[in-house]
Amino acid sequence: MTRRPLAAGNWKMNGTAASLDELHELISSVGSSGCDVMLCLPATLIARAADIAAETSVAIGGQTCHPATSGAHTGDVSAEMLADAGATAVIVGHSERRADHGETDATVRAQATAAWSAGLTAIICVGETEAERDAGRALAVVTEQLMRSIPEGATAANTVIAYEPVWAIGTGRTPSITDIDEMHRGIRAAITSRVDGADAVRLLYGGSMKPSNAAEIMAVEDVDGGLVGGASLKAADFAQIVAAAS
Repeated sequence: MTRRPLAAGNWKMNGTAASLDELHELISSVGSSGCDVMLCLPATLIARAADIAAETSVAIGGQTCHPATSGAHTGDVSAEMLADAGATAVIVGHSERRADHGETDATVRAQATAAWSAGLTAIICVGETEAERDAGRALAVVTEQLMRSIPEGATAANTVIAYEPVWAIGTGRTPSITDIDEMHRGIRAAITSRVDGADAVRLLYGGSMKPSNAAEIMAVEDVDGGLVGGASLKAADFAQIVAAAS
């Protein structure tokens, strides 16, 4: 089955209005590429970015959402708010959210459900720590996270899975190509019992993807794109990753 690749950038807690110059440059650089292109931005930039990217090939996403539609949750952002601002997708369960904010698999599951209700695609993140990999439990840990984080009703239309080995995020380290291949094959097999049309679901690799290694990683059969952190902050770098995915 042919799955259209997705290059999704995650700016994390970076960027002000001046940073949107990079979005203008990215739009000019990628044109109509052979893959879907998305930037997941801080909530403060989403509306402005969505206006800039309107009727271009670049989509805008959020980085997290609260499971509730509204309420007394100071500082939080609902999926409906993201959609209203112009987002079409949202990352849920990123390892930094799990670590910094104590988000559990149950939380991620509720966030994904909320994303769907607002018409957003949920980019569900899973990944193991270095200790878990060293103990030979990487696939078991990721499979358990998947089963607990993916709600019933997931399809290729509303869900993307991002595998991000926790120990590789922002460190410059990446697993071997063999490790990435084995993990993505394992994820594909694991979601067959949970996701309708699992063969069509896009699986992204996230964890120190950069222009120098993107092509090799993207060539792995079950890698359908990347969830890119630091390398997405500069349009010139991210455009090279988009080209590798196309």
